[in-house]
Amino acid sequence: MRAAIVEAPGRMRLDMVPLPQPGHGEVRIRLEGCGVCASNLTPWAGPEWMQFPTPPGDLGHEGWGIVDALGEGVGALALGQRVAALSFRGYAEYDLAAADRVLPLPAALDAMPFPGEPLGCAMNIFARSGIEAGQDVAIIGIGFLGAILTRLVTEAGARVIAIARRPYALDLARRMGAAETIAMDDHAAIIARVAALTSGKFCPRVIEAVGKSWPLDLAGELTGERGRLIIAGYHQDGPRQVNMWLWNWRGIDVINAHERDLAIRTEGMRAALDAVMSGRIDLAALCTHRFPLERLGEALDATRDRPDGFLKAWVAP
Repeated sequence: MRAAIVEAPGRMRLDMVPLPQPGHGEVRIRLEGCGVCASNLTPWAGPEWMQFPTPPGDLGHEGWGIVDALGEGVGALALGQRVAALSFRGYAEYDLAAADRVLPLPAALDAMPFPGEPLGCAMNIFARSGIEAGQDVAIIGIGFLGAILTRLVTEAGARVIAIARRPYALDLARRMGAAETIAMDDHAAIIARVAALTSGKFCPRVIEAVGKSWPLDLAGELTGERGRLIIAGYHQDGPRQVNMWLWNWRGIDVINAHERDLAIRTEGMRAALDAVMSGRIDLAALCTHRFPLERLGEALDATRDRPDGFLKAWVAP
């Protein structure tokens, strides 16, 4: 099969490698696509801890496709079944997944991209956020996760204040139901605007969905007394220094909302499928840019640079 290998910072190649064989309790999936995650950008840039070349298909963890082979002991899945999965070498033509980490997809979604892992991540972040009707909820960063969370939080009856850098992202937030939008360009002006919108109380819930230092600092400033700061952004490019005095003084609860338990992540995917099938999540508005596998490098660069109209890239073998 063909598989992508990141051979150096900002450089990838396609190699022919042996077809993986499913072990006990595993299935092999002939991939139709794999979403490109922003968490790939730090390895793509080549930090000191990164080792090159990567294993074939490595970094790709948002795949979906057709069950192509069954390992021993697999009884609940069938050959030819279309699925999404928690797997970890999805930048390839085939990948393996544990059968209990595979989500069958209904025929109604045929031909539609379904990056189950990040969709499930959004559902689990929402579940950890403790959103209540009538709350003011600031969401900082309207990318793939932030857009979905804007929709979910709005449907829960809360008022979303969406904060983003790009005009496209602010427009998208409004389409997803945000009541207020603020350009993420001036730290003090954003704080003043949110203070005005909340009568000086700030927000009982703030979701940081960027993964950078400044948005995290801003999130603390926007969280009200006894509020909850939910960290949805993936912080992997170094330590963070926070205003602990402010967090102490306001009595803020800080929730790191990324799940590591594979069973919980699988349940998140199931919840996401229900949300898509019920119309709560519109996949067509979220998966905006398709690249062939051999152009994975361009897909990663687009994920980093975010051209106008870009929200989520995926690669297809």
